Amino acid sequence: MDWREEKLQQLDQLYEGMFDWLMKQYDPETGGFYYARSSVENEDFTPDIESSAQALNILIRHHLLDQMPNPIKGKMVQFFQSKQDVKTGYFYDPHPRMKEDEVMVHRALNYSLNSLKRLGASNRYPLPLSLREAPAYTTSVEAYREKWESIDLRNSWRGCDLLASSTVYIREMPKETQRKFVDAFAAYLAGLQDRQTGLWGGEGSVYERISGTFKLHTFYRSYQIPMPNKERIYQSILRCLRQEEAIDMCYIRNPIDLLSYLALDIPEEELKEITSITIENMSRLKRADGAFSRELAHSPKAPNVAQVKEGDYYPNMPEPVQLGMGLVEGDMNATTQATLIRIQLHKLLGVDPKAIIANSEFWNN
Repeated sequence: MDWREEKLQQLDQLYEGMFDWLMKQYDPETGGFYYARSSVENEDFTPDIESSAQALNILIRHHLLDQMPNPIKGKMVQFFQSKQDVKTGYFYDPHPRMKEDEVMVHRALNYSLNSLKRLGASNRYPLPLSLREAPAYTTSVEAYREKWESIDLRNSWRGCDLLASSTVYIREMPKETQRKFVDAFAAYLAGLQDRQTGLWGGEGSVYERISGTFKLHTFYRSYQIPMPNKERIYQSILRCLRQEEAIDMCYIRNPIDLLSYLALDIPEEELKEITSITIENMSRLKRADGAFSRELAHSPKAPNVAQVKEGDYYPNMPEPVQLGMGLVEGDMNATTQATLIRIQLHKLLGVDPKAIIANSEFWNN
């Protein structure tokens, strides 16, 4: 057995119990999924958009969507469609603070549209841009740039999330218009990048800066634009993995996702080192309920504000949108990331991932 096979077997052992946990997060009444076990058991919580979209991602990543029973698929379609506001075109959870978080609103729009598409459905009502409900900065490249320039990058992770999520409206634009905005954003980002490290943002831990860079990579990936200074990004990732503690599942997933997109020729010994560190870090976040937790200490109650860690500061942070009780338990946010890490590690190692669970076994339960 070579080291690749040995490490991947070790990795797959971490997913034991995950599918049982996932099934128990589903709510047959609404067609959505809860964030954590404590969310299911507490009547103050309801299935939410992000958790439901993330659960769908888990099913897709394990090739379980094709045989999803039609009644369940229909309920999931109804769940996402029911979240769209007819007047604005946005998708909202019932939590009153959700609308106040710009990132949550943008993510919900993107998550809902992608989920409906994957389920073979579409939105019921027109979208914000066509309803003239999108922010005023979407009206011109100049106005969009002013928006980008207004975003504080002292916490790279939060700031770059605001930058990247603001581009959700560009996807709605006609192709001939879209290109101007895409080129403008790419040029803006190139001017902000730290040429020495390849990262964005100036303060915080290296993991925070890598996580900010990951957020921006979603833009580059969407429009198939190569990230500038790829080798510098790689060296920053390698130093970080070796030297810093991964206290958040995002700190484990984000470097692996970046490495996958960079598509560099990684030396064998470094590839083995990256794989070993990643699996070890994941094992520390595996919980007794079968799933994975976002943070080492616990599953954060409100993932919308979990980017800014205790003791750090970012201006105008929104109010927490609580999805769980903050217990030492698995949560949907971390568990969907764990499934993506598995795919990206296999890709980096040049191995096709084997199915962990058969469709019949999952759906018969």
